[in-house]
Amino acid sequence: MLDIREIRENPDAVRERLKLRGGNHWTLIDQVLACDESRRRAETDKQLLQSERKTTSKQIGMLKGKGEDTSAIEAEVRAINEKIDALDAAADAAGLQQNALLMEIPNLPHPACPIGSDETANPVVRTWGTQAPLDGPKDHLVLAETLSIISLEDATRIAGSGFAVYRGQGARLERALISFLLDLQSGENGYEEVNVPHVVLRECMEGTGQLPKFEDDMYGTDAADDGRNQLFLAPTAEVPVTNLYRDTLLSESDLPKKLVACTPCFRREAGSAGRDNRGIIRMHQFDKVELVQIVHPDQGLATLEALTSHAESALQKLGLHYRTIELCTGDIGANSAKTYDIEVWAPGQGKYLEVSSCSWFGDFQARRMKLRFKDAEGKNRFCHTLNGSGTALPRLYVALLEQYQQPDGSIRIPEALQPYFGAAEIR
Repeated sequence: MLDIREIRENPDAVRERLKLRGGNHWTLIDQVLACDESRRRAETDKQLLQSERKTTSKQIGMLKGKGEDTSAIEAEVRAINEKIDALDAAADAAGLQQNALLMEIPNLPHPACPIGSDETANPVVRTWGTQAPLDGPKDHLVLAETLSIISLEDATRIAGSGFAVYRGQGARLERALISFLLDLQSGENGYEEVNVPHVVLRECMEGTGQLPKFEDDMYGTDAADDGRNQLFLAPTAEVPVTNLYRDTLLSESDLPKKLVACTPCFRREAGSAGRDNRGIIRMHQFDKVELVQIVHPDQGLATLEALTSHAESALQKLGLHYRTIELCTGDIGANSAKTYDIEVWAPGQGKYLEVSSCSWFGDFQARRMKLRFKDAEGKNRFCHTLNGSGTALPRLYVALLEQYQQPDGSIRIPEALQPYFGAAEIR
């Protein structure tokens, strides 16, 4: 969430930055400030009454020592206590409302973000490789069905639409990709591999910013009396991995934390009607290798560049043509301050598919999670968090099948993947 002090001290600047995102979240700033003023006024009045109560209570002691009647002054103290209780309630109510508003407001785009209203304003910052010439490239689903490595029909029988069953060499290929990606990031790129629960608490989802905005897209369970879900199937490893340090005070020497995990990801995709849902491009359940870094604030932007290069390194080693774009202010995610998307070429689709999104959140998530570190001067400060897909499996799988398809319908396995897969081709 945003720093209330920044909103208090620079409300116009905050509004202008939020306006760059589009929408009307900037209109909430006045409400936040009104709550803040009410809360602070109640706390100030409470302190004055506490001082008055202290003085009055001393008078009671003095009068009792002289044997005089103190009933009138004791009544005054009781009245002061009632006023203090009322101010406590008012301050708490204003604080809760202020916090709820702050939870609804997205992050401020970094000043270096390209300005634009939608994805058409996202500039390409680099490309790697070239589009290999293919004569009438086939769609991944045609290739997969011909080779009997993916069955959507089986998955629909089990779970309904939006799922897939990988069979035989297809299942082995996915397992090989996961092992390759984890080994690359935990070995060459220096991340600590972690294996985390696939269900997360509501406060974890709030900490990384999936809630409250995206609850309709999540698989929730264990509803409380108020009807709100308290447990969720993890939509991405970002949630359990980043929350490993929720409500934690690190030392400066603990930073950076570099973590990698592979988990299944569960998403209802409630808002995906009309999007391209063919094959395994958009799924309700999919595997993803996720990179998470927790760093010193001075290292946030530089770490974003490094983390993005770590995600790109997987595609380079697999020999897959891709491009990296920077998201403009109108397309960037609600929690992010700056984001690069990596899009891999899928010749059977005739377009690029997002396979990784690498984001720097500043202290936006850390404030929600109370994730701090003690600096060299002994001051408690909020960490900066980053994450990126390293990468999502289904679209990587699609690109590999479509870029490495052969004229006879077989699939060539990239050299870097062959030791994991155990063969040079699928046929």
